[in-house]
Amino acid sequence: MDHKNDVIIISGGSRGLGQTLVSTFLAQGYTVATFSRSATPFIEQCQARDPQREKFCWEAVDVIDLERVKQFALSVFRRYGRIDALVNNAGIGVDGLFTLMRSEDIHRGIAVNLESAIKLTQTCLKCMLEQQRGAIVNITSVNGLRGHSGVSVYSATKAALDGMTRSLAREVGPKGIRINSVAPGYFDSEMTSDFTDGQKTQIARRTPLQRLGKSEEIASVVRFLVSPEASFVTGQIIAVDGGYSC
Repeated sequence: MDHKNDVIIISGGSRGLGQTLVSTFLAQGYTVATFSRSATPFIEQCQARDPQREKFCWEAVDVIDLERVKQFALSVFRRYGRIDALVNNAGIGVDGLFTLMRSEDIHRGIAVNLESAIKLTQTCLKCMLEQQRGAIVNITSVNGLRGHSGVSVYSATKAALDGMTRSLAREVGPKGIRINSVAPGYFDSEMTSDFTDGQKTQIARRTPLQRLGKSEEIASVVRFLVSPEASFVTGQIIAVDGGYSC
């Protein structure tokens, strides 16, 4: 399906899952707008292929600057005249024993993983309400569905996003806007790059499919949820985790 007129915002699209999401939606014909703190070789390649920013737009934005996040979304709407979809992907890991965590690390985790997504969603929703259509996908985590030691604050931010997904689905569903969460399990990414081979093997053993996931497998579910094929799906938290959370 050609999505040549559809505009999607993907936060944190410079690397990892965000990079895969950007590539996936560009290949589908979407106009993709994304931001991150700094450009990567991937972003530079995308810019070089589209210097006029007809199908790809990137800006340097630190997600803890909520006003800057808001202005980015508004600039996308002014440039392209619409926002059809949003993927709240930007996030950071917040690991460590809860009683030993520094206050600044806790606050940054909440700001990046939750507050920025709330601000971006609020801004994009106002644009979508004018169109009476739209789709939003929040990238959360199986850690928001199941308890795991050492990730209490991270889990709290992701569970909060799932709560927003359910409530907003009811609030804006009558306006033709769908909101869902995709909760990835463990997959090959920067967040698992520090894992030892032994840790990865242990995770694989606890996963019914006996392996870690791939970013492409998560992106394909996000693509489905944004597409018209998921037109009757909203308010759902879909775990893409190889059965880890069974």
